[in-house]
Amino acid sequence: MTTPMSDEKLAQLFDQIPCLAGRPRVIQELSGGLTNRNVRVTTPAGDYVARCANPGAEKLGIDRQAEHANSVAAHRAGVGAPVIDFRPDLGVLVIGFLDGKTFGIPDFSVPGNLARVAASCRALHRGPRFVNDFNMFARQRQYLETATRAGYRIPSGYGGLAERFHEVGRALAILDEGTVPCNNDLLAGNFVDDGEQVWIIDYEYSGNNDACFELGDIWAESALSLDQLDELVTSYYGRPRTSKVARARLLGAVGQYGWTLWGAIQNVVSPLDFDFWEWTLEHFDVAARELRGADLPRLLTDVATPD
Repeated sequence: MTTPMSDEKLAQLFDQIPCLAGRPRVIQELSGGLTNRNVRVTTPAGDYVARCANPGAEKLGIDRQAEHANSVAAHRAGVGAPVIDFRPDLGVLVIGFLDGKTFGIPDFSVPGNLARVAASCRALHRGPRFVNDFNMFARQRQYLETATRAGYRIPSGYGGLAERFHEVGRALAILDEGTVPCNNDLLAGNFVDDGEQVWIIDYEYSGNNDACFELGDIWAESALSLDQLDELVTSYYGRPRTSKVARARLLGAVGQYGWTLWGAIQNVVSPLDFDFWEWTLEHFDVAARELRGADLPRLLTDVATPD
């Protein structure tokens, strides 16, 4: 396991990036960032966010070139921060600082916020195509191969849900409507509210994907209620859609099943002082609850029934 990036190393990197090299320079640590060290950098010219990659990204399927290109596309769509500089040789992406409130889970319960989140997702999805695709079924296979080959610990019972996971995939394929540009990692902290609009940040896992993966990921990552999922999907599509609620819920479970392996890999390779095993178990519990749940047969029918 490698060690986290030091403050001294960070300063050395920033001295090589024109927009960050100015003095005086104030650096403020930002929350989140399980595969990056994210800092706000205040200079005489303005405020920026530097996303500094931690090692091990290749095991997680992160493509920094795609992250940069898709961040530019998200800004063009009107929901992403401006991209200021990209230094792949240094592992640093610099974006403009968005002055606003970072969402927490309770913010989804504020009246009107789910509709605002849905509007931002629609804007992203209608924006320029991303340069790559993201499919959790393919990503899960890659993660499983990585974890199995290296002998990483996986939650007990994980393999026993594989057939239901693939059964969900077969049902989703029946009414597949193609892909749109998606962030694919929409936990609460990746939304920033400036009082006028909700911005979407962090495009590490971005790629063209099923729109309902995005909605289901929001639901699953923030433990929203089923009523909130219904409101989110209805706001996104402009009317109640039973098939889309089912699709989002199933893809939420698919995401949790795949992200479980992400956590198992991070539990070994990440340099951060973070309980990735607990994170892994939490995501597996959600996946297991959904894939073993009494609602699954109905959801499989609903997702294959046009409305």
